[in-house]
Amino acid sequence: MPTWTIKAEPVIGAAVDEVMREYFTEMGRRVLGRAGTEAELQAVLVEDPHHVLSPPDGEFLVARGDGGEFLGCAGLRLLRGAPETAELKRMFVRPAGRGAGLGRGLLLAVEQSARRLGAARIVCETNTQLTEARALYTRHGYEETGPYEGHGKADHWYVKVLN
Repeated sequence: MPTWTIKAEPVIGAAVDEVMREYFTEMGRRVLGRAGTEAELQAVLVEDPHHVLSPPDGEFLVARGDGGEFLGCAGLRLLRGAPETAELKRMFVRPAGRGAGLGRGLLLAVEQSARRLGAARIVCETNTQLTEARALYTRHGYEETGPYEGHGKADHWYVKVLN
């Protein structure tokens, strides 16, 4: 059974950029039904950059395997105008890390980080095609809600009150 560690890391650097490309490539393939173009990737990164997943109002968590390989990630940020609300962003598990509970591990780690940042609730959004994400959120107490802070391009929005 694969093992991993999850800890906060800087959301900058070539390794993170490579994983963000993988993330957006897979999201394009699954949600759009095709690979995204370079121009589309750049537009997404400008519109919704991942650098906001840094302290003091955010955090980027990385799951690494026993050999230090990058298996997955998840970020969070406090929402502007609603600092008691954290948003889950960029949750992604590489194929080598799938099927062993790493998604659950990342989700629980993000919730702990959100509490440390002072959030009372966490929100996230996803698309219909991402059935694994939707099932994970529901299984861990997330309930469907309406769109929040400009995320009108998704199909499903979730919220969970943090204990």
